Amino acid sequence: MKIAILGGGISGVALARMLAGDGHRVTVLERAERAGGLCKSRRYGEFTFDEAGGHIVFSKERQVLDWQLARCGGEAGTVRNVRNTKIRWHDRWVPYPFENGVGHLTKEAIVDCMAGYIEAYATRKAGAPCPTNFGDWIQWRMGSGFARHFMVPYNQKIWKCDLQKMASDWVAGRVPEAPIEDIVKSAIGIDTEGYTHQSVFWFPKHGGFEAMVRGTVQDGGFDLQCGVAVTRVEKKGKGYAVNGEAFDLVVNTIPLPQIEPAIAEIPEAVRADIRALRPISLINLMIGVKLDEPLPNLSWIYLPFAEQGPTNRVTYFSNYSPHNAPAGHGSFLAEVTHRGELRPDAAWLKEVVGALGRAGILRPEQVVLSEWCNNEYAYIDQDLHFRDRIGRVRKWFDDSGYLTFGRFGRYEYHNSDQCIGRAMQVHAHIRQLAQSGDPQPLRLN
Repeated sequence: MKIAILGGGISGVALARMLAGDGHRVTVLERAERAGGLCKSRRYGEFTFDEAGGHIVFSKERQVLDWQLARCGGEAGTVRNVRNTKIRWHDRWVPYPFENGVGHLTKEAIVDCMAGYIEAYATRKAGAPCPTNFGDWIQWRMGSGFARHFMVPYNQKIWKCDLQKMASDWVAGRVPEAPIEDIVKSAIGIDTEGYTHQSVFWFPKHGGFEAMVRGTVQDGGFDLQCGVAVTRVEKKGKGYAVNGEAFDLVVNTIPLPQIEPAIAEIPEAVRADIRALRPISLINLMIGVKLDEPLPNLSWIYLPFAEQGPTNRVTYFSNYSPHNAPAGHGSFLAEVTHRGELRPDAAWLKEVVGALGRAGILRPEQVVLSEWCNNEYAYIDQDLHFRDRIGRVRKWFDDSGYLTFGRFGRYEYHNSDQCIGRAMQVHAHIRQLAQSGDPQPLRLN
């Protein structure tokens, strides 16, 4: 088949490579000057930074992990990292996840957290239903102490909203519950580890995370056209036309609010649902420092409190690969979310760096480079109406013959590895379509 893929992020180019391997004629249309989307990297002198915060090469699915590593040059082209993640809790370093690090708090905070957690645990065991809003879910799942000392301030900082106006169903697959035995052990000083499935990750030696995108495009067998905006998509007989060119099939990975005006057949009610979808944007600060001693052996850290500045997460980026910074230097990625209201300037940048200094993350006098990148589409605003709204949108696409997937092509809160896993599912769907010639609705698990 002749297939058009709209958008050249990791979702689009991964699927294009898979389809080209089956012998299809695949064209990827990308508005930007190069492929990559949220997986792009950039260089400043000898510093390399990722544009949209810290990514890692990781997956719980071995097939997906192997695919990622192959695109990055395999074991020889990557650095293997053992995750070391902390929370900067006032003046303390607390292991992440917070419930596994509770023993590192003050005695008063430990009692506060454990009393609230035990009460919440008993309430759940007694049959209290899972709340539909995220604010109440935190209390239901973690209790009042954990909520007050980390969960509420951190999540208010990242989501920039009243947590009771945010849905809770998105956390079901993202936040595994620590065994109560582990939390009790931590409270009495026995170290436990959470999120062990993510204890090891990889990162490209050279070129930042975009190296995986470049490895996907190189010898991929498809036609990548950059600098091309998609302005008109419509059905033509048994096929489709994209910007006037005929195709047998169209797959979208462009953010739905951006592609909606171009697709002719979308019903008005579905258009209204798409227009109501909102992203949460991300300012990523790229900071280079001159060091007189190596950076602490940390992967990334969380900053939950307002007095620590607007940054919610800091990646110790030069720890991912020694080639991310020149000799004698280190680098950080500092993430600040917003809802379109933030307009960074030099004074704001200086204040954020100063706040990181006051929080004990870096020494401002060592900073030799500070730049920023604004990512309009970074996180998904999952308000109380999101599930019904996106359900109607996905159903129309899945039944229409158009295919759509990707973090914002389907509005699924997926990391890059999950986007590649989705590409594998869409690839299987198209392979079945090509073999049978019988169009079927797209069904993703």
